[in-house]
Amino acid sequence: MICRKAKASLPEMLLAPEQAGSEVREHVKGCPDCARELAELQATMAALDSWPVPEVSPWFDGRLQARLREERAGAPAGWLERLRGRMVFGERMALRPLAAATLALTIAVGGGIYEGFTAPQPVATPTEAASPVIRDLQSLDENAQVFQELNTLDQDSGGSGGIGAAHNSL
Repeated sequence: MICRKAKASLPEMLLAPEQAGSEVREHVKGCPDCARELAELQATMAALDSWPVPEVSPWFDGRLQARLREERAGAPAGWLERLRGRMVFGERMALRPLAAATLALTIAVGGGIYEGFTAPQPVATPTEAASPVIRDLQSLDENAQVFQELNTLDQDSGGSGGIGAAHNSL
């Protein structure tokens, strides 16, 4: 037999030796380690048996009942303490999932706000100021159709004086 199995059966052999298997008894007789451990268990049990049992005070029950009455008659706990008591010791633990969800939401919102404060802000690149010539050319490109129509009107009116001449002929 393996010592590990025999050591697991030693408490049974100590308390009820006739119920322990013969295989365990034979192993303990042949194995000095298991025999030593059984002797140590027997010495411990003998020391516990010789230890005097303390006497219970005859007033213990009366004092316990009086203390329980005081606790029942005492002022009720505050609302926060009652809520904590319900969450920790309550029969229905319906507030625990609600508290867990609230805590998770608070952490998520707080983390998002914190990330918004600590995220690097995009750096604005300074745009170079365009020269007046470039701005005029861009304006001509954007309004090319308007200028073509004005030129068409100017040519239809005779082309003599530009825009002012076309306006006078009307």
